[in-house]
Amino acid sequence: MRTVFDWNLGSRTLPLGKRTVIMGVLNVTPDSFSDGGHFLAPENDPEKAVAHALQLLEDGAQIIDVGGESTRPGAKVGQSTAAITSEEELKRVLPVITTLKKQRPYAIISIDTYKATVAQAAVAAGAEIINDVSGFTWDPAMVKTLAALGCGAILMHTRGRPDEWHSLAPSPDIVMQVKRELHDRADVALMAMVKRDRLVLDPGFGFGKRLEENYPLLKRFPEFHSLRYPMLAGVSRKSFVGRALATKDSAGKSEDVAIADRLPGTLAAETALILQGAHIIRTHDVKASAAAAKIADLVA
Repeated sequence: MRTVFDWNLGSRTLPLGKRTVIMGVLNVTPDSFSDGGHFLAPENDPEKAVAHALQLLEDGAQIIDVGGESTRPGAKVGQSTAAITSEEELKRVLPVITTLKKQRPYAIISIDTYKATVAQAAVAAGAEIINDVSGFTWDPAMVKTLAALGCGAILMHTRGRPDEWHSLAPSPDIVMQVKRELHDRADVALMAMVKRDRLVLDPGFGFGKRLEENYPLLKRFPEFHSLRYPMLAGVSRKSFVGRALATKDSAGKSEDVAIADRLPGTLAAETALILQGAHIIRTHDVKASAAAAKIADLVA
């Protein structure tokens, strides 16, 4: 049985634990690893992106996670030479958020950003959750901004920045490292007056972890429950899934499964996480994931 939480989003609460909450990914970027460019709003016209968001809601998403800056491996983010400015990021995400809220006023929208200024503007436009892949570390103003906004927040673990990941040394025990650092970063947020019931934690599959380090995170996921926070997991279409499904060609050379063919592996990993107590699943393939979650929830 999962621990049940009431996630405080500010103006309302979202129950977590009674059934799996599905977060649908909506990238309005030209260069995200999986769907870059598919839903980028041209000339501030959000029609295509909003249509996809509406479909995600129809397919079973309870949260739409809107992202305007790619944090794919190698991306220059979280530094003064970031690939895009706050202004450019806001041009991408604000039309989507405002239009979606007009069409679906009760939709729960999350903004995937590490920039405090983007977080503030997105919440003013209708977002109720800040999903920060840096764990509130890349922008020194983020924690105080979250405390002032009073919205929900996702604290995700990452090691280093995307353009550093290729050079990171392996972790002696990746699960213990992630658990310790999530604990420490959550405590920093609490000290800055971010309320505990506003936080969800995410171990950050793929973010600064070598491919082989993701499997212990998957296998030992229940260890994160001792932190006593709701847990989110995002494994959708990630490289370690493609590696696990790798096939060999006629010459015996191993080849990772392409992104487009990772749905079966993604669903297997998501189901394993639900059965181990994940409260929220962040995914691109909402309809399939929501169906798998319904079955997994019968025994979770």
